[in-house]
Amino acid sequence: MSAGQDAGQAGERGRGTGRIEVRHLRAFLAVADESSVTRAAARLRLTQPAVSRTLAALEQHLGLRLVDRSTHHLALTAEGVAFRDKAAAAVAAFDEALGSGGPGRWPLRLGHAWSAFGRYTTPLLRTWQERYPGTPLELLRIDDRTAGLTRGEVDAAVLRGPVEVPGLVTEVLYEEERVAAVAADSPLAARAELRLADLATGSVVLNTVSGTTTPGLWPPSARPAATLTVANTDDWLTAIAAGRGAGVSTASTAAMHPHAGVVYRPLTDAPAVPVLLARRDAPGHPALADLAALAREIVAREAGD
Repeated sequence: MSAGQDAGQAGERGRGTGRIEVRHLRAFLAVADESSVTRAAARLRLTQPAVSRTLAALEQHLGLRLVDRSTHHLALTAEGVAFRDKAAAAVAAFDEALGSGGPGRWPLRLGHAWSAFGRYTTPLLRTWQERYPGTPLELLRIDDRTAGLTRGEVDAAVLRGPVEVPGLVTEVLYEEERVAAVAADSPLAARAELRLADLATGSVVLNTVSGTTTPGLWPPSARPAATLTVANTDDWLTAIAAGRGAGVSTASTAAMHPHAGVVYRPLTDAPAVPVLLARRDAPGHPALADLAALAREIVAREAGD
């Protein structure tokens, strides 16, 4: 009999006591991270039924439904999102008290909708791996205005533009200049730089799910003649390359999302876009403070080079 099976059976024997132990929290966190009971069981080296029973016991004890099981892809409920931060903090405190070396058991998930941390992405990931090898930093692209943060899919997120979402704490790390994106065979591609008025005579492609550009970027008397809405950066690039319209984004998009059919040009009269590090207003992952500190350090260091 394996150690995982022993642990699973021990969990079954203690289930009727009504006590909630660290193993219940670990099981819930694994399910939350993996969005799958099967993958969570493999990660914990337990059987799938044992993880399901442990999760059910936790929900019964709390009187809350933490996981939505109505679809094939498990998702946290609103209560599950709130409880995840508390559970992660509790497990981290338990591990630290036993001298396990801090928050290394659980990966820190950093979401983004596009362009990640811009030119600072690689330095951030490399430095994090060097300093915190026991805490994996997972970079996840999620096409959502908060990059999955409000849904509990990530612990923190790099967001662009103002974010007015209740329950989030944000910090401006730096600003990015805006650029225009036009089809490579467009007459506008021949110019060294562009203005908002140059784009307004034709159609403008807008990413209404996670993008920062709206018709409000233009003066009321000079709004674009037409707009085309898309749901993600890939569709945005495809539409521009096909000549269906021009687009507006930030400088990091030009570096992180090159496309053979798209040319980026400086947009001289558009305001810069703030780049934010956001987290939920809750205890959260114990390594969040380290992430914020390193992000500030990387920006200061790279900007000084």
